[in-house]
Amino acid sequence: MAIELKLSRGNRIYHPSEIIDGTVVITTSTSISHQGIRVNINGCVSLQLSSGTIGVIESLYSSIKPVPIINTTVDIRPPGKLNPGKTEIPFSVPLEVPVGGDPDRFYETYHGSNISIQYLITADVVRGYLHKALSTTLEFIIESGKGKLYKAPVPPESVNFYITQDTQSHQLLPSLQLGGFRVTGRVATQCSLTDPVIGEVTVEKSDVPIHSIDIHLLRIESIVVGERTAVQTTGFQTIQVADGDVCRGMSLPIYIILARLLACPSLSAGSFSIEFQLQVIVSFASELSKLYLMSIC
Repeated sequence: MAIELKLSRGNRIYHPSEIIDGTVVITTSTSISHQGIRVNINGCVSLQLSSGTIGVIESLYSSIKPVPIINTTVDIRPPGKLNPGKTEIPFSVPLEVPVGGDPDRFYETYHGSNISIQYLITADVVRGYLHKALSTTLEFIIESGKGKLYKAPVPPESVNFYITQDTQSHQLLPSLQLGGFRVTGRVATQCSLTDPVIGEVTVEKSDVPIHSIDIHLLRIESIVVGERTAVQTTGFQTIQVADGDVCRGMSLPIYIILARLLACPSLSAGSFSIEFQLQVIVSFASELSKLYLMSIC
């Protein structure tokens, strides 16, 4: 016996208030009795604490309940029998929040380090106590549409930055301190998940040869635990802008396509929040000294 879920959309992307429909396909070699076939849609925010954010002992005893978003069950076949062979049962379930619920809690799908926003659809064939139930689960993607900018700013909103030996808080090699360097640029501070992060970077001056210029995208996940807030910053995407020494004064473009499931619109929901930062890393050929610039994007 086998059970399979097939959604009508191959990309499995849906929006709030839409109807998610598809087919439950059950294949069996013999006739089987069942006590009903149902489809359940469950969406929630899973919060996890790591020992690095609040300590080993606290992480073992701290329990955080998932934040519910949607939990809907629909019966698609009453109790009866399934004939041998393949049986296809269509279904349709509206993606609606419960009565009195907050429609803004339909957060977009996100797979983070300590925070995960996930939507699952499960098909169950209930068979009673003496038989093992047939079940299968499939993840689908929610895009709220609020991550899109309806009116793109012209020119795009951006922040200018510069990196010199005076902006660094860590120890620099003598060759960098004596020769000096200056790297400038700009980067967009607001963008849609479907649009690239754009900008530019220019090496105006550097006596020491450049080894590489990289862009790191970071996510900052915050979880409220009692009277404390556990914060963890992790990198989720790296793009190399330049490899090797670059011409001085030449503008290098920054163009980054976001990894969809690893990013989501910045949000603050009381018990948790998700923010994003962009880090420009300039590595010099002299022992690969690294310089950091951080700005919210």
